[in-house]
Amino acid sequence: MPTLMYLQEMIRMHAKDKIIVALDVPDLAAGEKLVDRLSPYAGMFKVGLEFFTAAGPAAVRMVKERGGRVFADLKFHDIPNTVAGAARALVRLGVDMLNVHAAGGKAMLQAAAAAVREEAAALNRPAPVIIAVTVLTSLDREALRCEVGIEREVEEQVARWALLAREAGLDGVVASPREIRAIREACGPEFVIVTPGVRPAGSDRGDQRRVMTPAEALREGASYLVIGRPITAAPDPVAAARAIAAEMEMVRQ
Repeated sequence: MPTLMYLQEMIRMHAKDKIIVALDVPDLAAGEKLVDRLSPYAGMFKVGLEFFTAAGPAAVRMVKERGGRVFADLKFHDIPNTVAGAARALVRLGVDMLNVHAAGGKAMLQAAAAAVREEAAALNRPAPVIIAVTVLTSLDREALRCEVGIEREVEEQVARWALLAREAGLDGVVASPREIRAIREACGPEFVIVTPGVRPAGSDRGDQRRVMTPAEALREGASYLVIGRPITAAPDPVAAARAIAAEMEMVRQ
């Protein structure tokens, strides 16, 4: 479980600061519309594979030009030299957070972390938070075993990859809310946990399998919540973001 000091620090953050809105959109115009509407209610915007593939670096620049912070969710997984080069490029773009995949192994993780910090130092700017993806939230125990070929329980595999990321010098991981407690026990209170698979009570799970409500994820000790369709696909995205923030604020009281 998170320590009291860690929980107090997270409580001091406003709900907005913990919300990462996923810009899973097909083009720059759609992304611009969401950022313009949701900037008052989001601490960061996630630029993922769909948006980055469609718009390229312009997707990151668009958010930054509007004063937003960017989580580049590109899940780099390649040989160490290639991942290091890609990570350096994201630092030059000015992202605030980026991720690689823990399945790439320790050498790849170390190369990415070193590249991020060296490039940031050369540019005289703070280094982005670098985190590792663990088990995708679309996978359950059966898929992990029968399709991916990993025999461990999901929670055990996530904790194993989280420890690997910490040993390699990364700041944290991406993991479903169901594994937050195991990660905290394995990696300590300061380790960053970015949590997708967050769904407000009563909302559609979509392709997510291991989910919690925003309030439940915060109580478990999540650092940040990635929220996409419950906000961006809502009839009124602003109202949806406000409702989620209000739910999260209740945890602070």
